[in-house]
Amino acid sequence: MTLLPRPSVRTQRRLTRGMQLTLVGIITFGIVFAEPKAITNGTLALVITFAPAVFERNYDVPLDPWLGLWITLAVFLHTMGSAGLYAAIGWWDHLTHAMSASVVAGIGYTFARALDVHHDGIHLPAKFAFVYILIVVMAFGVIWELFEFGLDIIADVTGIAMPLAQHGLDDTVRDMMFNTLGAVVVATFGQAHLSGVAESVVDALTDREGS
Repeated sequence: MTLLPRPSVRTQRRLTRGMQLTLVGIITFGIVFAEPKAITNGTLALVITFAPAVFERNYDVPLDPWLGLWITLAVFLHTMGSAGLYAAIGWWDHLTHAMSASVVAGIGYTFARALDVHHDGIHLPAKFAFVYILIVVMAFGVIWELFEFGLDIIADVTGIAMPLAQHGLDDTVRDMMFNTLGAVVVATFGQAHLSGVAESVVDALTDREGS
């Protein structure tokens, strides 16, 4: 059962290529105008956009086109924010936090669901899955905020501009709120959209073990 329309493989590839070309443009801009933040964020995001294809090709793990596009869009939106949209659009940071949290929640749920399917002794009730997703995302959000805090300390000590930064306690609280929002969305709809992905992952890994 699914609640959202899924893009075709052809549509997913077109959209992904468009975002990848934009990221290459951001990296090029950073190189030409000596903007290390654009180079760092653009390169990391570009590498992540190839992750779904790498998993599918090298590990025989078929990822749904919707999921691949979801991951790519999350890192793309963050990079566009670092390129200037965070400063220009006040709610862009909230959007990227909710999107990133939803990806973390999706990965966490897929992992738990794969264990549920693969091991007969493990059962993941629907109500527990909801709580599990929220806990995973909130824990990751805390680690992320601590990571940004650490980068702030390094920037103060070395004078080197970091690709990420904190902007006060109020910003941290808002980040956690939108992280939770992304988690709630996945916890609510994830079981309809991601259970098939988890089962595909289990089937692929089982085939590899048997070969």
